Amino acid sequence: MPTPRLSMAACFALFGVVGGATGAHAQANCETYGKLAIQQQQENVAEKCGFSGPEWSPDLKAHVAWCGGVGPDQWKSELQKRKQQLDACKSK
Repeated sequence: MPTPRLSMAACFALFGVVGGATGAHAQANCETYGKLAIQQQQENVAEKCGFSGPEWSPDLKAHVAWCGGVGPDQWKSELQKRKQQLDACKSK
């Protein structure tokens, strides 16, 4: 069964609601961030974009751990950066 995908607008709406939370909510944000990062990596592979590096890792735990060490602005920016790269790849 295909994995449901959240649009970036839905993603940011979700994070806008819980983005300032700490503790369990921050962990939930990082879990969601990790899942979205994995979806972006899957799109990278499916579209044959060829992006690589730690930000394109297929390792959910690595994405969640990275998110836990940075602030919300940084992980939101990373999601947006990958989205822009994917959009550019798909428009070629």
